[in-house]
Amino acid sequence: MDGAVILKPDRGRPVLQRHPWIFSGAIASFEGTLADGDIVEVYSAEREWLARGYFNSHSQIVVRLLTWQRDEPIDRDFWLRRLEQAIAARRPLAADRSTTAYRLVHAESDFVPGLVVDRYAEWLVVQFLTLGVECRKEELVGLLVELVEGIRGVYERSDVEVRTKEGLRPRTGLLWGEEPPELIEVWENGKRFLVDIRQGHKTGFYLDQRENRLRLSAFCAGAEVLDAFAYSGAFGLYAALGGARTVTLVDSSAGALALARRHFALSGIGSVDCVEGDVFGVLRGYRSEGRQFDLIVLDPPKFASADQEVARAARAYKDINLLAFQLLRPDGILFTFSCSGAIPPDLFQKIVFGAAVDARRDAQIIGFMAQGADHPVALTFPEGLYLKGLICRVR
Repeated sequence: MDGAVILKPDRGRPVLQRHPWIFSGAIASFEGTLADGDIVEVYSAEREWLARGYFNSHSQIVVRLLTWQRDEPIDRDFWLRRLEQAIAARRPLAADRSTTAYRLVHAESDFVPGLVVDRYAEWLVVQFLTLGVECRKEELVGLLVELVEGIRGVYERSDVEVRTKEGLRPRTGLLWGEEPPELIEVWENGKRFLVDIRQGHKTGFYLDQRENRLRLSAFCAGAEVLDAFAYSGAFGLYAALGGARTVTLVDSSAGALALARRHFALSGIGSVDCVEGDVFGVLRGYRSEGRQFDLIVLDPPKFASADQEVARAARAYKDINLLAFQLLRPDGILFTFSCSGAIPPDLFQKIVFGAAVDARRDAQIIGFMAQGADHPVALTFPEGLYLKGLICRVR
């Protein structure tokens, strides 16, 4: 018989609710022939058919579910339909000439577990994060080339830590078409950026912050702005174009700050204060100097990748937000973010609250933020909400 997974008693409810993950602890037994990467059938303890997905014995998430319809085979037409649906949902972005960089496929939340596809002008950057899609890489790339108009190349950036949990090695390189240039020029809300898809963070750019960067612009007229963990300066550029009086970028990477200077120059802004260094240390130095700002952006890297790292991450988030509250003038604005999926929104809000109390500053939340609409969150997969943000006004 084909491979099958039998669940323990009372462990079928998440599957019936269409959560896409089955962990090893929920499984009672295996039947038939199972090979890693294969499609398997999932049954309840009472032998009721529940769903179908792909199997990986090397992962804590043993099965990633693909369909809850018994008559829906996982074949080429299945993958074609899923990709067509994801791409169709981005048609408004594709039609907007002021934006040429966005996410096309967002893994589980687009019902294609493990597959991420980002578009940067005429190139696609793909990540195969799980064994199930790794085994189908050639087929999926072929379908993307067939479905996405106007692309010249498909480049792989499967160099993320999560692949090790799937028993996979990092992989990067050209999968189809032309080699991309060293830097790809893209547009976002009418602003020009240069993206290094080979070495840049994530797939080259923080596409998930597009809508939040636009929101920032409304607060910047006449302001002294600090963009901390600035990377290539996107938030800072929006601030400058939004009328900021001064913009200071702080990041630990000299290369990222060099690229930020180029972004400012592309937009006709001749000077920007770029500070290379550890952000925590730089902000402590500003506090010692008595320096203050009207608006601060905190967009740090992921501090927690797993539940066991949450306590340490919470301390880091509190420390950096405490410094920001101490550096803000009265009526100043804080844009603060966490991209750690292990930190839920309510915990992040409590951390920021604790930082404000310790800083002896009264603050109001005047806005909530999350990842952009091209990074959707499936209602059956709340883990897909990884980016949390607060807009706070200091009183």
